[in-house]
Amino acid sequence: MAPIGVGSTLPDGQLGWFDENDQLQQVSIHSLAAGKKVILFGVPGAFTPTCSNQHVPGFITQAEDLKAKGVEEILLVSVNDPFVMKAWAKTYPENKHVKFLADGAAAYTKALGLELDLTEKGLGLRSKRFALLADDLKVTVANIEEGGQFTISGAEEILKAL
Repeated sequence: MAPIGVGSTLPDGQLGWFDENDQLQQVSIHSLAAGKKVILFGVPGAFTPTCSNQHVPGFITQAEDLKAKGVEEILLVSVNDPFVMKAWAKTYPENKHVKFLADGAAAYTKALGLELDLTEKGLGLRSKRFALLADDLKVTVANIEEGGQFTISGAEEILKAL
């Protein structure tokens, strides 16, 4: 499947998420994104160096600026189980706006066409690093990284596009 791109519609999918009451929920991407301007960004794995030290912190620290530019939801997707995503989210006590969503079987990542096979590195099927900006489910920016790069999918690049 070709990767999602500008002009595409975000596919719907169910992802695991621990809500503000610490209850595990299955949440639909369309329920979070329909009728809104949203950022959906993906990372290869929780607790990995670039993801943990650069990519996720960028969206957390820039969240207020992104919201000021009209972004209503900031959604992080990773091919991990919801308990890992919950534990990872707790390492960012300053986070008030980024939702940590679990795509345990990579079904949503595959629907986006953004799967990355890291079996040779012992990580199995993961997600490419990416950042999408969507307005009422229509993708307006699709910044998809190649290999292990982190050059175009950060919060600063999305801010420039707003």
